[in-house]
Amino acid sequence: MRLFLLPKMLRIEEHRVQIVVRDNNVDQALKVLKKKMQREGTIREMKRRKFYEKPSERKQRQKAEAVRRARKLAMKRAKAEGLVLKRR
Repeated sequence: MRLFLLPKMLRIEEHRVQIVVRDNNVDQALKVLKKKMQREGTIREMKRRKFYEKPSERKQRQKAEAVRRARKLAMKRAKAEGLVLKRR
């Protein structure tokens, strides 16, 4: 498959996650799987794709996410420079 010819929305991203089940402890393996999926953003992505998102809504969401990331980075830098007190 040639990914460079497909539009950005149609590109297929394949992520393989491997979880090892030790001593038939499936509950622990599920817990690890959920944590990995949460960290990668897979759960959020599945919820987001559950319903159709209009292009205008997508732009609005992406802009809000960018603002959130920028604020988080600015706060992190300010804390590192000692301009903001760290919360307890």
